[in-house]
Amino acid sequence: MTNALQYICDSEGQTISVVVPVAFWQELMAERETAYLLSSPAMKERLLAARKRQDGISLEATCEKLGI
Repeated sequence: MTNALQYICDSEGQTISVVVPVAFWQELMAERETAYLLSSPAMKERLLAARKRQDGISLEATCEKLGI
């Protein structure tokens, strides 16, 4: 992934904007969402419990059950 940010300046040379690669932006937003979810003690507990869970079903089995 290339993190080549592009800065946009006004006529006085002041940086007014940044162009960010989409993959980098998506990574930032995912980290932000994770931080938000972990800020709640109850949600943090649920997420950590779900992460340890081993009784899920595969994507293929889910698609079959849903008929897709």
